[in-house]
Amino acid sequence: MAIRIFIDQGHNPAGNVNAGASGNGLYEGDITFQVGLYLANLLNNDSRFEARLSRPNATTVLGTSNASSLQARVQMANDWPADYFISIHCNANVNPAINGTEVYIFQYGTQANWMAVQIMDGITQTVGTRNNGIRLNPTLYVLRRTTMTSLLVELGYLTNWSDAQKLRDNQWGFAYGMYLGIMRYFGFTPTQ
Repeated sequence: MAIRIFIDQGHNPAGNVNAGASGNGLYEGDITFQVGLYLANLLNNDSRFEARLSRPNATTVLGTSNASSLQARVQMANDWPADYFISIHCNANVNPAINGTEVYIFQYGTQANWMAVQIMDGITQTVGTRNNGIRLNPTLYVLRRTTMTSLLVELGYLTNWSDAQKLRDNQWGFAYGMYLGIMRYFGFTPTQ
């Protein structure tokens, strides 16, 4: 049976509720949509996996508030039910010098922790962002309320010029880095 991975493209398109961060002319919901789509395609081209997206189309809007948007994403994954939940995000900070990739988990020493390490290595090796580490944040709704192994990936900082260029120009690279990390976590050889 295929391993079921639910890919949550964090946030809605710009101009909607729960639209997320922006910086350097980029919008979080646009980047997470495309990176998630690439990742789902990579996984669905491998018979060992079945991937589903929270936002199958660029115009998909989930929820009518931040809270209901998060609830919708979690409910889709729980109802499927997925084996793994990966939420994709982009970061922002008032200090434009802050950059790098972070992966958030509910608890250390778990399967999410081991998968996060592999995904982090895959991203930083593929696109060259800084490794800011695996971080604990049990308050995040999508990590608290999902019933499967879950992690939240902050690809990079929209507010940092260098990260923003990577997020704009190498969305496929971010997805491929995550795909490599997932393959390594399962001890699989990438098919592409």
